[in-house]
Amino acid sequence: MAVLAPDLSPRMICHVRKRSQEIPGQNLFQYLDENGERHTVSSADVNAYLQTLTGADFTAKDYRTWAGSVLALSVLRELQWEPESDAKRQVVEMVKNVARQLGDTPAVCRKCYIHPAVLEAFMLGALAELPRPRLRKGLKSEEVGLTVFLDRMLASAEATN
Repeated sequence: MAVLAPDLSPRMICHVRKRSQEIPGQNLFQYLDENGERHTVSSADVNAYLQTLTGADFTAKDYRTWAGSVLALSVLRELQWEPESDAKRQVVEMVKNVARQLGDTPAVCRKCYIHPAVLEAFMLGALAELPRPRLRKGLKSEEVGLTVFLDRMLASAEATN
């Protein structure tokens, strides 16, 4: 199995991945077994590996959604809420930024990889109410921020039911 050089930046890896997608066929990831036979690694293989590793029903899309939502929330929390027209412009810029980091289009990123409640809360000016999260072992502060946000959202939904 090929190992990427540790000095490759995420931007360079994204560039290589995009260029590789131009190669005919659907099999970006491949490896040679001990007999020299080529095998492809499909998204089903990756998802099966993630499920074996975590013991839970997670897919690669779940991890991308987590990453996109963490990035979106961390950017939007730092912005001063403005009138709705300015807030919409800020959301558009944030989505473009997150899409670049995920290596996807803004439309796909917004639809699939940013939790809609993050965008809605920003548009309502509600992100300023979130407390600064305390660190939790194994999570970055931005990830803790998303867990606090989601916990509050869940508690609010349960209170209204």
